[in-house]
Parts: sequence; C-alpha cells; structure tokens
Amino acid sequence: MIGFDGSSIAQTIQLALTPIFILVAIGNFMNVLTGRLARIVDRSRHLQGLHVATKGPEHDKLVDELRQIDVRIKLINRAVLLLVIAAITVGITVGMLFIERLTHAELDVLIASTFFGAVLLLMLALVTFLRETRIATAQLRIPETFLELDR
Repeated sequence: MIGFDGSSIAQTIQLALTPIFILVAIGNFMNVLTGRLARIVDRSRHLQGLHVATKGPEHDKLVDELRQIDVRIKLINRAVLLLVIAAITVGITVGMLFIERLTHAELDVLIASTFFGAVLLLMLALVTFLRETRIATAQLRIPETFLELDR
C-alpha cells in the first residue's frame, strides 16, 4: 500500500542528501575532465597540422606525442563514461529510496548495492584520471639542459 506521510518523505529527502552531494562531486569532476579533454584536443589538432611539415627525428617525436595524446583522450573518455554511469546509478539510488519509503518495500540491500556501485564507479573514474595525469606528466618532463642544474 502506498503511503504519503509527510514526515516520512522529509526523512527520505534528508537520507537522499548524501547521494546528491556525490552527484555534485561527479559534476565538478566532469567539468575538470572536459576542460582537460578540450586542451588535449586542441594540442592534437595543432600537432596534426605539423604532421606533414616534419621529417626525421622531429617527425618521430611528433608521432610519439600524437600516440600519447590518443591514449589520453581514450582515458578521459573512459573516465567520463564511468562518471555518467555513476551519476545514473546515484539517481537510481535516490529513486529507490523514495520508492521504498512510499511503498514500504524492502529495498535496503538493493539501495546499498546501487550506492556502493556508484562509489565504485567514481573510484574507477578517479583511477582512470590518475593514469591520464601520469601520462601527461611524463610528456611534460623538462630536459635537464633547460634546468641548468650545474649553476
């Protein structure tokens, strides 16, 4: 039987706040990723424009950077996908909280599972982001000759 107890709904809204905060975090994280992706795509387009104008070791270096950029793009896209699925899972969790409260169904295990799944997806997105930043950092190594370490 469906019940519409006002205090019960208020409690459910309070209970749903934690997953909603995770949605905010996911949104902020997606902003960071899309910003990085935009910069990577711009760099890729610039290097593709130089592709035909280079030869020898310079061309090889350019191709190597393009390959690394390709991997970075794939990693960021994977992280975004994981975040979108996590956000959908959080939404399902919140929906189930209300369904449980309104129908008095026993959905505790299912709700806990979807919430854990959302957190797991968020963690996988973070690990994927870490992999992308490690590649980016390796690309940005400054040659020691520019550091003038002997001074």
